[in-house]
Amino acid sequence: MKIAVLGAGMVGRTIAYDLSKAHEVTSIDINETNLQHVQQLCNAKVLRADLQSPDTYYARLAEFDMCVTAVPGFMGYQVLETVIKAGKNVVDISFFPEDPFSLHALAVATNVTAIVDCGVAPGVPNLVLGYHNQLLDIQQFDYMVGGLPKIRLRPFEYKAPFSPIDVIEEYTRPARMIVNGKPESKPALSDLELIEIEGVGTLEAFNTDGLRTLLTTMPHITEMKEKTLRYPGHASQISALQQAGFFSNTPILINGTEVNPLAFTSNILIDQWKLLPGEEEITVMQINIFGKRENKKLHIQYSLHDEYDVATQTTSMSRTTGYTCTAAVQLLVNNLFTERGVLPPEMLGRDERCFNFMMNYLSERNVVYKMKTWEVE
Repeated sequence: MKIAVLGAGMVGRTIAYDLSKAHEVTSIDINETNLQHVQQLCNAKVLRADLQSPDTYYARLAEFDMCVTAVPGFMGYQVLETVIKAGKNVVDISFFPEDPFSLHALAVATNVTAIVDCGVAPGVPNLVLGYHNQLLDIQQFDYMVGGLPKIRLRPFEYKAPFSPIDVIEEYTRPARMIVNGKPESKPALSDLELIEIEGVGTLEAFNTDGLRTLLTTMPHITEMKEKTLRYPGHASQISALQQAGFFSNTPILINGTEVNPLAFTSNILIDQWKLLPGEEEITVMQINIFGKRENKKLHIQYSLHDEYDVATQTTSMSRTTGYTCTAAVQLLVNNLFTERGVLPPEMLGRDERCFNFMMNYLSERNVVYKMKTWEVE
């Protein structure tokens, strides 16, 4: 099958690498260095195009059987819309801020399956919740997730495989949640707490906007929230930058030149937060589901502790995100999921075959989620 991977960043490259083992893959990006990295990593073809300008690549999409969109969030909606208009099935991991369901009617009209938010998180928590929602009367759902460098270097003690502007968006967008059956919104970085994570130690957890589609698809669950995990002290540093105006989109005049503070900050942080070649990092996640089955109150927990893969020299975050995406691609390739429209991973999880296929696919690539179940009072 001919598959186009739109975006050749760290995660996009890992997606191309995995899919190229079984398919004819073309990686599309404007950044020549990114495309060179793809060619060094695997046998995928490359195509240089400006993904923010559909005219430069729309016609080329006709030659592909399906697509993956792995671009920064600020351009994700437009790229996904372009792919859907081209009539191509697609799996998306751009996590754009717009409402993906606004493209549902277009996807149905073009006979397209568009699986959105299909990374490590959002992604796997959605898949897990969709599966267990068929088995339990669920009252509460929450998850915590973080990607962290193994070696803590001041001042931020943080490294990112994503664009800094996407991380800053996570720190500034209001965190939506469900409390006592009603939607609430709190500032990102709020409700800070310290959490002990086995094998890692003490981390801080704070509110971020990670529920996304679950706010629409799981309205019956009365308590839902998501938090991001970082090393202690990180949130206070980010809050200081935010309060000082470094994340503002309002231009300021410096020596007669207009400067956008957010663009300036992103360009500074890209070096501070960039993972160096071979730099080891980890991804940790904890998913909690509380519900009833046959009059028993149950607590179901999934946990992930994944580390940089020395053998393939791929980051944990790119593997845990990328392989979730490629698992969904293989679902579509094998016609295990054929529903049309814009569909988040919780819709895949409703089907036990799809759930098992994706979890097994991840395990085969050493991305292992451990499940525990307790009966609670």
